[in-house]
Amino acid sequence: MNSKHIIDLELKYGAHNYHPLPVVLEKGRGVFVWDVEGKKYYDCLSAYSAVNQGHCHPAIISALNNQANKLTLTSRAFHNDVLGKFEKYASDLFGYDKLLPMNTGAEGVETAIKLCRKWAYLKKNIKPESANIIVFDGNFHGRTTTIISFSNDAEARDNFGPYTPGFIQVPYNDIEALKKAIDNHENIAGVLIEPIQGEAGVKVPDNGFLNDVKTVCSDCNILFIADEIQTGIARTGKMLACDHESVKPDILILGKALSGGVFPVSAVLANDEIMLCIKPGEHGSTYGGNPIACQVAIAALEVVKNENLEKNADELGILFRDELNKFIESNHLVTKVRGKGLLNAILINDSPASSTAWDICMKLKENGLLAKPTHGNIIRLAPPLVINKSQLLECVDILKNTIANF
Repeated sequence: MNSKHIIDLELKYGAHNYHPLPVVLEKGRGVFVWDVEGKKYYDCLSAYSAVNQGHCHPAIISALNNQANKLTLTSRAFHNDVLGKFEKYASDLFGYDKLLPMNTGAEGVETAIKLCRKWAYLKKNIKPESANIIVFDGNFHGRTTTIISFSNDAEARDNFGPYTPGFIQVPYNDIEALKKAIDNHENIAGVLIEPIQGEAGVKVPDNGFLNDVKTVCSDCNILFIADEIQTGIARTGKMLACDHESVKPDILILGKALSGGVFPVSAVLANDEIMLCIKPGEHGSTYGGNPIACQVAIAALEVVKNENLEKNADELGILFRDELNKFIESNHLVTKVRGKGLLNAILINDSPASSTAWDICMKLKENGLLAKPTHGNIIRLAPPLVINKSQLLECVDILKNTIANF
């Protein structure tokens, strides 16, 4: 079965809710993937930062296989012998009292919203059914009905209403707008923020913005909720993107690279005053906290620590931006490179409605590098954090040569 046949099968029998690059992958190892015809590529998307530890990392795969041969699922009707071990490991690592395990990033965000609201009613004495959560323009937290209710992305939102109330949008990276929203609205329970807006095109806020948001939240008795699903687990050169400003969220949401891309695992972390607001029967998931997920997540976090992926992402991210910034001084097709660590984007000098960024990604594919546009004229670049210096420079060369000859 060649690539065309497999793509045709998806088009005929699958829902058309994605528009993938036309490449069919069958194998991955480290920073590389191979298509069904055997062509090798650099993966510069990492499954939207889920594969930070590289494809099929042997330590993570070993944890998966060992647990799969023993016990896969009990549900939460019974205890299993791995969940507590994972909860302690991650709680200690990130500095929280407790962890609530889920499966997907969107489930993690939904969990954090419920937890914030329950805290507001029990601890802050907000009137029932009236809690508001402040969110930011350009956000992407998932695609459930509640989450798209506070999205301003027309593609994700239009024709899926009626929408869930209780959310107030303010401009990203604008602390005065946040303060004004708090002053002008009652019953604010929390602020939900991406430390860097990945899907919006790797929008990095001004230095000090996260700290200012946290200060405002603390002063107003409002929960600071950080969605680190994409930015967490060393992607930006720190274990969490919030760590760049030494900001500790009241509620932390993790996913994606929490499993190294091997198994769906997400988690919400908070201290007892917040987490114990949820009682038995009020929230849960059949698969949340299953033994495979827990063993895989521990192994994935161990890889990040043992292989010093934070430092690698920080150093190679600086190199990446330096090299491309030198290149774009003499090239009119790219206007800007931005990012932090190995979460970066290049801005293409064309309208978001144009196909230029997509066409460049098609050329990059021909030249052995896989990336994907976002918001029309932005190309996001996020290779696995196990990439080394020579591999990164080879990716930079592919990017420069492809763009120069486009």
